[in-house]
Amino acid sequence: MGLRDVPMTAPRVAVGKRARSWRDYEWLSLMAMLAVHVGALGLFWTGADATVWLLCGALYFVRMFAVTGAYHRYFSHRTYKTSRALQFVLAFVAETSAQRGILWWAAHHRDHHKFSDTERDVHSPVQYGFWHSHFGWIYDNNSDTDWARVKDFTKYPELVVLDKLWWLPPTLLGVAVWAAFGWAALWGGFMLSTVLLWHGTFTINSLSHVWGKRRYATSDTSRNNWVLAIITLGEGWHNNHHHYMGSTRQGFYWWEIDVTYYILKAMSWVGLVWDLREPPARVFKEDLQGRPPMDPPRAAA
Repeated sequence: MGLRDVPMTAPRVAVGKRARSWRDYEWLSLMAMLAVHVGALGLFWTGADATVWLLCGALYFVRMFAVTGAYHRYFSHRTYKTSRALQFVLAFVAETSAQRGILWWAAHHRDHHKFSDTERDVHSPVQYGFWHSHFGWIYDNNSDTDWARVKDFTKYPELVVLDKLWWLPPTLLGVAVWAAFGWAALWGGFMLSTVLLWHGTFTINSLSHVWGKRRYATSDTSRNNWVLAIITLGEGWHNNHHHYMGSTRQGFYWWEIDVTYYILKAMSWVGLVWDLREPPARVFKEDLQGRPPMDPPRAAA
């Protein structure tokens, strides 16, 4: 571990300073999300064989990589380069996760870094509480895309169209799973994997700001958490990422497992992606020889 890591603490469910009411959310979209949760319960009636469970795991893994490697490390932070064709493929696969449009996601995430843990942060557990930071922010009434934040991608018309039709990729995936494998695969392979994917991804917004270790003295509450890094293929090294967001690799040390980076590195060996950005030497110097970690502001109890 880094010499200045702070011991891991138990997760605390933050209440937040700024309460949200039922009027703040798009309830039609929220009902659709809840319907997928209910749909996953269909397994109790149909049962599930090994094929369904393998499909569930595969869809979780592939789409989690698309969320972390595409939504986050490519579209939000531009930490590597790829071709225009693969850029579109990555965007399409990422949107099968049903986490809204690729440009919407990137614009909101860039705001998260610019205003992290302030009242302008779109999903801060310190400001708005655990549940809003976990998933409520996606269904916020005031969640339009700030196109000025993503001008580097709006020049691609295919991405703009795909962003507007963000519901189409998950719908096509669900229909394809049902047509190929039947109802049990729809409930378990598609819907259950989607529910697990959602909550796995959302832990980085919520738990990664209240549970874990702080290696770097960032101005926000970001923390490193190896458990969350496992379930999100590397996103749990959140304090590393907030300290230096320009790196493709978020597990800065060899023992910090970062599966998304390993996949991107392998893709670079065959020319699918290139110019993967690494943390500079000063990042490691700051870790071992710099100032001690800041005690982050605590969320309201």
